[in-house]
Amino acid sequence: MLKGDYKKFYDEIKSTIEKSRLYTDEVRNLAYGTDAGFYRLTPKIVIRAKDEAEVQKAILLANKYNLPVTFRAAGTSLAGQAITDSILIFAGKNWTNYDVLNNGEAIRMQPGIVGARVNQILAPYGRKMGPDPASINSAMIGGIVMNNASGMNCGTHENSYKTILSARLIFADGTILDTGDTKSKEEFKKTHGDFIRQIEEMRDKVRANKKLAERIRFKYSIKNTTGLSINPFIDYTDPFQIIVNLMVGSEGTLAFMAELTMKSVDNPKFKASAMMYFPDIVNACEAVVTMKPGPVDAAELIDRIALRSVENESGIPAFVKDFPEGVTAVLVETMANNKKDLDNNINEIRSLLKDYKTVRPIEFTDKPEEYSKYWNIRKGVFPAVGGLREIGTTCIIEDVAFHIEDLPEATAKLQKLIADYGYKGGVIYGHALEGNFHFIFNQNFDKPEELEQYKNFMTAVDHLVVDEYDGSLKAEHGTGRNMAPFVEHEWGTEAYQLMKEVKNLFDPKNLLNPGVIINDDPECNIKHFKTLTPVHELVDMCIECGFCEVNCLTAGFSLSARQRTVLQREIKRLEITHEDDERLKELIKNFKYLGEETCAGDGLCATSCPLGIDTGKYIKYLRSLDMAGDKAQKYSKMAADNLYKIGPVIRGGLTFVNGVHTVMGTTLLGAVAGGFRTLSGNNIPLWTSSMPKGAKKPVPHPINKENPLKVVYFPSCISQTMGPAKGDPYKESLHKVTQKLLEKAGYEVIFPERMANLCCGTPWESKGLIKQANQKSSELEAALVKASENGKYPVLCDTSPCLYRMRNVMDKTLKLYEPVEFIHEFLMDKLNFKIVDEVVAIHSTCTTTKMGLTPILKEVAEACAKHVILPAEVGCCGFAGDRGFNFPEVNKYALRNLHPVIAKEKVVAGYSNSRTCEIGLSHNGGVPYQSIIYLVDRVTTPKAEKVNYKKKKAEKQMAAI
Repeated sequence: MLKGDYKKFYDEIKSTIEKSRLYTDEVRNLAYGTDAGFYRLTPKIVIRAKDEAEVQKAILLANKYNLPVTFRAAGTSLAGQAITDSILIFAGKNWTNYDVLNNGEAIRMQPGIVGARVNQILAPYGRKMGPDPASINSAMIGGIVMNNASGMNCGTHENSYKTILSARLIFADGTILDTGDTKSKEEFKKTHGDFIRQIEEMRDKVRANKKLAERIRFKYSIKNTTGLSINPFIDYTDPFQIIVNLMVGSEGTLAFMAELTMKSVDNPKFKASAMMYFPDIVNACEAVVTMKPGPVDAAELIDRIALRSVENESGIPAFVKDFPEGVTAVLVETMANNKKDLDNNINEIRSLLKDYKTVRPIEFTDKPEEYSKYWNIRKGVFPAVGGLREIGTTCIIEDVAFHIEDLPEATAKLQKLIADYGYKGGVIYGHALEGNFHFIFNQNFDKPEELEQYKNFMTAVDHLVVDEYDGSLKAEHGTGRNMAPFVEHEWGTEAYQLMKEVKNLFDPKNLLNPGVIINDDPECNIKHFKTLTPVHELVDMCIECGFCEVNCLTAGFSLSARQRTVLQREIKRLEITHEDDERLKELIKNFKYLGEETCAGDGLCATSCPLGIDTGKYIKYLRSLDMAGDKAQKYSKMAADNLYKIGPVIRGGLTFVNGVHTVMGTTLLGAVAGGFRTLSGNNIPLWTSSMPKGAKKPVPHPINKENPLKVVYFPSCISQTMGPAKGDPYKESLHKVTQKLLEKAGYEVIFPERMANLCCGTPWESKGLIKQANQKSSELEAALVKASENGKYPVLCDTSPCLYRMRNVMDKTLKLYEPVEFIHEFLMDKLNFKIVDEVVAIHSTCTTTKMGLTPILKEVAEACAKHVILPAEVGCCGFAGDRGFNFPEVNKYALRNLHPVIAKEKVVAGYSNSRTCEIGLSHNGGVPYQSIIYLVDRVTTPKAEKVNYKKKKAEKQMAAI
């Protein structure tokens, strides 16, 4: 319940921002308030803003009522800089607009674009953005810039500070300034002349203070994100450019960045990497120092403990497991614009290292499929180490930098310091070429002595880095709360006072992310720690990094995979402590819809989780608890046993409704059906114009036993019941077209026995009915084993999600194929393809993606159509079997970016490989989607005349006589 000024703020802001994007409930405030760091504060109000007008209004009202405001993009930050107990404003999913400028030389963008997406946009121009943090696949550009996150290649020469050109800002008083627009700057001079004057005075004062200016140059000669970025005062003269660069690394404490323009950097086409193994960490660091002047673009150190955390990952050689203690890897990358220069670089690096002893011979590879595995492993070290922690402990990552000449000695001391304080699993890894290391340790905060251990350790780290080597306590992860008490010690009083002057100028009321960077509480870093209560083995290893959210289709709508785990941990904690039973009831009640019912269970979260955690599996486990009652079990078993009776009823019902659709028309039937759904409290499934009619019953054809080309074809229960929709271009049932295509390629098609009662079990599994799901998959498995003569013939299933489950649970002797996979491997050499001059879209279902078949889907489509579009901003469609009928809002949100692409590219039709997904895609995309099999059948003809096997056999017998 909001009180006082928070209630006044809410009552005013709701006239500007719709209530569906304003949260004050316990569930979403806790969930949305959590970031990747190890602190937790729960906001009182969460706002998912959609544009700068809404942010401006929120800031003005916060200023009116003196309420603190914190801004958040992806929430992958690690230092406690994106949390608050006041007002939290999200600028993520709705903030993805961009413009490519000057043929890719620069890009203007909103803060919610994921870093990897920026590089995807720039790739056709041979460019990329400068910063390349390990979290690039999940972190958004707003957070990358505001934390001055750098990474493995950019160092200090291509980071956000060096590549930002201009920014559109909203100040604490609500004023908007676009530093890339002359008119905006002139207006700002008129309204904020004193502000500009003070910037210029600070600039002149710093430059006149030779000692301070030199101090600033020295501190920023290596990576440094400790405190506010005060180097603009010596690097730039123009006050507006100083303002822009003060934003970099400011962590939302100075202004809101609604848009930024960044220059891109060259992305050389030729790259090679080598994983080098040295006897110990000192040798490894010395080798890096030696390589520093050479043609090395990155050198990532991974110590023995870190290697152990990833030694079972794909791409890591088996011999790594046998390394003795101390062995340290350095992952080196070199780049060039041609093969000759790349080879010369490799030879020069080898020459530089000729006097160094390595545990294994140095081997470079220039094959992307090989070196990309190394780099993916490097990016996953932090979560992988966190995943090895003792359940319930907190994974803490720190981030320091030394001047390169100090690296070997300082690193050895750091390693010893970690061991001396009892952190046996402490890991050191990171950007050795820049003297920048991350170290990870797992900490429990349950007891006073453990808190004291952490406090003393951080003080010792401060002494080592600052007093002994004058390095950076924070190199690229931002200051946040966990290093705020040490900013003045690292920089000195004079520089720290300058930072406070800057903060006071931009934010005189201290309302923008207070407590971050500038904090007078010397113990702010040892308060408000997270609790990671064990819940279930499926999710207990989650460190809440947020890497899952880029592939979680409900992130920004209901809850993300990370947020579902956060809530379940709090529910479990409250069940144990009983400290607030009313709050517990509210969390359980509201989790039902936000956590369970709107989760698609697609498992794509696991594809970007470094630990492979599939939160969808956990949600299905929770659903299984809901379905454990005798009544649910009884009816689900009845349905499983009598599927052959249910199929004809569904077919008949769909055909009847399709007939009504034809008579009444789309508008009238839509209104009537929508009215019934509303009256039923949304218990009646959604009807749309994309609803299919009933499919025709499959009819087996006689099989020529002499033909060696045979395939077992299992039409899924979905394709056996659901035919084309009224507006679909192809009018035949999918199983009929598939059968025709296979026979066109010369195959004899074998259907499994009692096909009408067979199912892979996915519909039951998605509802948590695991027993019935396994029953159906076992029945299908037995039928397929028999039909394929114990795996002699390949088995084709026409629906990707069904095939995915079949592959996971069935006998491995069965050769199971998904549609595009079968077409690619078995049909393309047996058919003539005539490419049609059409623009078509393809959709890679979640299971197609998880099976790694998206490139094959694209290849097959490109063999059929001249222009093939795979919308970049569309992942899982969210239909999730029948959930798209019952929770269509999830499907709509998941596909919110589809129609703009369809309209812009003038797509005429879409193709995928799951009938229910195609219903949702058609409804939300604006063009009909059908199986890719239809397209392949339309554009192909047989390569050869059909063989008369009886005649051929007779001729063979005569020849033998």
